[in-house]
Amino acid sequence: MAGVVVREDGRLLAIRRADNGTWELPGGILELSETPEAGVAREVLEETGIHVEVDELTGVYKNLNRGIVALVFRCKPAGGTERTSSESTAVSWLTPNEVSERMSEVFAVRLLDALDDNGPHVRSHDGKRLIPAG
Repeated sequence: MAGVVVREDGRLLAIRRADNGTWELPGGILELSETPEAGVAREVLEETGIHVEVDELTGVYKNLNRGIVALVFRCKPAGGTERTSSESTAVSWLTPNEVSERMSEVFAVRLLDALDDNGPHVRSHDGKRLIPAG
């Protein structure tokens, strides 16, 4: 479960993970009693300090090696102040070009997919590279 938070100027909210140093979008695992939308809002707030309004599902991404399916929702910022957490060592608003430079392909595509109106996208990957549909 993850949120692509899109600011009015088109910049995207990203975190540098504390456990492995990679840049990703904020997200995590749903609690049993929460809806996907509530879980996304909670995870984004916990990891970044930013409150969000959850808009729509923009993609479904499956890691074929680990059997993990991630739902990604486009969100709008609705207050708060950027801050790191125990799960993040940096929080930043990135341009789409910066997303492509800093993130691995399997994470960058999630943010970039959320910017178009052709979703929701359904993609598979091996943890490092996208795998063509077929």
